[in-house]
Amino acid sequence: MRERIARFMAGRNGNDQLNAFLLIVDLALLLIGAIFTNSAGKVLYPVTIVLLGLAYFRMFSRNIARRQEENGKFIRLRYRVQAFFKMRRERWVQRKDYKFFTCPSCKTTLRVPRGQGKIKIVCRKCGNSFLGKS
Repeated sequence: MRERIARFMAGRNGNDQLNAFLLIVDLALLLIGAIFTNSAGKVLYPVTIVLLGLAYFRMFSRNIARRQEENGKFIRLRYRVQAFFKMRRERWVQRKDYKFFTCPSCKTTLRVPRGQGKIKIVCRKCGNSFLGKS
């Protein structure tokens, strides 16, 4: 039986990070739909079926190049979201020691020490200078 499954899956995409994410979201929506059995549950049920179908389609697909491209886009998006929240967390931790400014020309985030009074801030990226109170 194990060999038959291995032969069937040969040349197919299988499970990847995007599929795992889809299955987790699907499970969460199923649980939410089970808790809210009113109209919200009735709306979520078809969505869970579609997500499950999409996950299985991706898993059994033979177009591996296209599925890898989709998975790569998902990984890049996940990295950007994680980097955003990591930056927010670091700014929160450093809020007592530093003040953060945004460069008016290139929108780069700049960090200066607190308690220096009114200072001239020079952007390292574009060289623009502006005044700010730390």
